[in-house]
Amino acid sequence: MSLATQLLLFADVVNQGSFSKAATLHEMDNSSLSKKIKKLEAELGVQLLNRSTRSFSLTSAGEEILKQTTKLNEVLNDIELIANSYQSQPKGILRITSPIYFGQNYLQPVIARFMKQYPNIQISHSLDDRKSDIISEQFDIAFRLGKLTESNLIAKKIADTHFILIASNDFVQRHGLPTTPQQLSELPAIVYSNVDLTIDQLRIKNAHTNERFCHYKMQTKYKVSDVKTMINAAKDGIGYALIDLSNLEGSLEQQGLVQLLPNMIISRVDTAIYAIYPHRKHTMLVKEFIQAVQDHIGTPPRWTMYLPHQPIL
Repeated sequence: MSLATQLLLFADVVNQGSFSKAATLHEMDNSSLSKKIKKLEAELGVQLLNRSTRSFSLTSAGEEILKQTTKLNEVLNDIELIANSYQSQPKGILRITSPIYFGQNYLQPVIARFMKQYPNIQISHSLDDRKSDIISEQFDIAFRLGKLTESNLIAKKIADTHFILIASNDFVQRHGLPTTPQQLSELPAIVYSNVDLTIDQLRIKNAHTNERFCHYKMQTKYKVSDVKTMINAAKDGIGYALIDLSNLEGSLEQQGLVQLLPNMIISRVDTAIYAIYPHRKHTMLVKEFIQAVQDHIGTPPRWTMYLPHQPIL
């Protein structure tokens, strides 16, 4: 194992905050990783980490060497980018993370075509609704639905979000068809909630007036962390739901659903669907895949056809 590789392993241990997480990242056991770090320390002739039973801390030498290793990693990334720019087509390993529903319905068809088009690539796709740390977990691209928060990452907007309110015909028969946000706010709601986000408020306004957006608290009946389950719960009549059009697999009529308050605009401020990546100078592989996703979704996004007359903010 080269000195550079050993140093990058050392940096991963520090950045991950534990030997076990770094070992998992590199698909090795803790003892093997620990031996490699001890070997690195022996070769350098300095101690890098102060170890205790459950934790570690950097020595002074470790802090200085970590700084230089960070620079080394940046140089190696730049070398990869330069080499990549001379390639005739994308190749290598692409590591992607995305929300579950978006990954299943929009990324998987792109991945299938992309891998047939470029047989010399490998793709690792992590589907998870939590917000991954793409740097520490070493993802090349993260697809996010929502509001941008990380200022140290580069983002490309893939599409705007288009939120609508849905319910089953059975739900409307039992509760009546609400005609105002006030009436809607009194009805049972299916609310999306995961570790990072809970959406239990509506920001809504009339599409045909100049009135401002108003906020309404949703009466949570059922809280769930999976969008497909939300839609199925709405079909079952448990409550109404706030969803993005991109989460539908077809028209509302085909799924036995109706749109509530169709003359209203529902806003999630500054939200969109983004491709996030850690480097402004991304590889050809990253660039081509993002473009393939953009082409698949289209402009305007393919899901807007589900509601051709939907007011769009």
